[in-house]
Amino acid sequence: MQVVCWLLCLGLAGALAVLQKDQVAQHAIKLYRSKGATQGHSWVASNCKRLVGLLRQKNVVVKKLAAAADAVGRDRALSEPERHFQVHTLEVFQKELNESEHLVFQAVHSLQRALQGDYRDVVNMKESSRQRLEALREAAIKEEQEYVELVAAEKHQQEAVKSALAQNKTLSMLDEILEDVRKAADRLEEEIEEHAFDNNKQMKGVNVEAVLRVEEDEDNGGKRKNKSRQKEVEDDLGLSMLIDSQNNQYVLTKPRDSTMPRADHHFIKDLVSVVMLSLPCGWICTLVGLPPMFGYIICGVLLGPSGLNSIKSMVQVETLGELGVFFTLFVVGLEFSPERLRKVWKTSVQGSCYLSLLMVGAGLLWGQVLRIRPTQTVFISTCLSLSSTPLVSRFLAGGSRGDKEGDLDYSSVLLGMLVMQDVQLGLFIAVMPTLIQAQSGDLDSFLFGSLRVLYLLAQVLASLAAVLLLCLLLKSFLIGPYYKKLHAESKGNKEILVLGMAAFVFFMLTVTEFLDVSMELGCFLAGALLSTQGHMVTTEVMGCIEPIRDFLAIIFFASIGLHVFPTFVLYELTILLVLTFTLVIMKFVMAVLVLSAILPPGSRHIRWIVSAGLAQVSEFSFVLGSRARRAGIISREVYLLVLSVTTLSLLLAPVLWRVTTHRWVPRAEHKTVP
Repeated sequence: MQVVCWLLCLGLAGALAVLQKDQVAQHAIKLYRSKGATQGHSWVASNCKRLVGLLRQKNVVVKKLAAAADAVGRDRALSEPERHFQVHTLEVFQKELNESEHLVFQAVHSLQRALQGDYRDVVNMKESSRQRLEALREAAIKEEQEYVELVAAEKHQQEAVKSALAQNKTLSMLDEILEDVRKAADRLEEEIEEHAFDNNKQMKGVNVEAVLRVEEDEDNGGKRKNKSRQKEVEDDLGLSMLIDSQNNQYVLTKPRDSTMPRADHHFIKDLVSVVMLSLPCGWICTLVGLPPMFGYIICGVLLGPSGLNSIKSMVQVETLGELGVFFTLFVVGLEFSPERLRKVWKTSVQGSCYLSLLMVGAGLLWGQVLRIRPTQTVFISTCLSLSSTPLVSRFLAGGSRGDKEGDLDYSSVLLGMLVMQDVQLGLFIAVMPTLIQAQSGDLDSFLFGSLRVLYLLAQVLASLAAVLLLCLLLKSFLIGPYYKKLHAESKGNKEILVLGMAAFVFFMLTVTEFLDVSMELGCFLAGALLSTQGHMVTTEVMGCIEPIRDFLAIIFFASIGLHVFPTFVLYELTILLVLTFTLVIMKFVMAVLVLSAILPPGSRHIRWIVSAGLAQVSEFSFVLGSRARRAGIISREVYLLVLSVTTLSLLLAPVLWRVTTHRWVPRAEHKTVP
């Protein structure tokens, strides 16, 4: 124990030696010395004696606990489970004492390390703080384990007392039944408990962080309060909100006790708010002649972080909105007959690839002029080359798409190019790790990444071939009998038909996702396969699916509004308007040039309408931008610019579409070349 005293004394001496380098520190030393050196020496000696006494007392107690554990282990009067439990409880007490001693020496070591460092070096102070934080996190895990073990010991002790009392009295039939039910409930809890904390705490990539657990006080107007009492937390059947040090908010996904039903009331309130506010917003936009989707986006703006900030479960709302994208593409596939698919597939593949290459080339050119890193320009250009499939699908809903035999209608070409862009999106997500390697500047890893890109391209082509082969097999052997069975079982009860169609959509989605192809492509192919069964089938299926599609599409467009920040747009309105109009015009001109080169002479009149549909940015740029920002490919400022330009382009798209279709759709219907 004398070592501890010497460390404390040396630490104080080292502190005085370091603090004498600064005038402010010298003033603090004078204040300390004014209290008297004798008093400081007596304080150190007194506390060292107390520490030595506590450590000696701890050693004595540990020896007594070890002797008690040996005595319990030799006691044959106890049953094997009871003997094992008592020994384990004594070991927990020993562990608690040893851990407390370890924390004392760890604190002394931390103090010595801090005194040896340079207090003017921020990096050194940061590293010292990080080490203390890691030590505290490890100590918190150990203390949590010991607390859980002590709670289990307390529960076992209470059960032993109840069992002893029950042996001294005669149980009624009801008490015996309840006792059997209690034992069965205990076995059930042991079976369903996953021990997720214990199983994941040692896994690679798992970090321990401090979080705040916050509950809403229903008796105090819904205001948040901190649940400080453990009993209240354990008895509360609601959902608490966890907030980490980075201000990320979490809700419960799976409770420890799965026997009690729980509901995410935050998510329910968010859905209620979105649906109730979407009605007046969409209604007002319809009255003034704007598409109702404008109103849904405005609803998201009003409820999102830039507005009332009342949406607590943003991730859950956006996830539900993604289902709207899936069912929208499924309906698009229902309207996309195989004949139309065969007519436009070549044009769609060539057009989407050429347009992406032109965007990347233009981005690299601007990057050289503005001296932007190639990896950043490639990402931004590819991200901005994508167009919104759900938005264009809403444009085409109910539109006139008839065409002459042998010609191409604008909706087929437009939807075909959009679907191929969704395929490119899946490939781009797979290539993002290579961009991250290139961002680090490692030449060898970049060359290796280039080979990896070629490998991924070959893998995507093979996956597409596998998907098309599967579609051919499904069309030949499964789709017809499957629908006939559903139709026969759903007479007078449409829920079987709705469930069967949704299951088929999710099956195709799962297949394409498993093959590392875009999930949106699977939804589109599901609709295209069902369209092969004839007009009567597509009409019946659309009658069941369209209400679901419309409701989920409202959630999707509202989720877009959650990422619109009007204050940032107002601050940078000039530059954002210039960037948005430049991007829209550039995409429109590029699409016109590409379509003029690849369309047959008899169908070139549709290039204006198709280009208008492509002259906006896909909502998936939100997802790509967030991933790129976390990976360090783009900065925060560039991310906000991409976010704002994407939003403005989506808001500008209906205007451009209406102007273009008003000018060219009548001529397209009569097939007069402008």
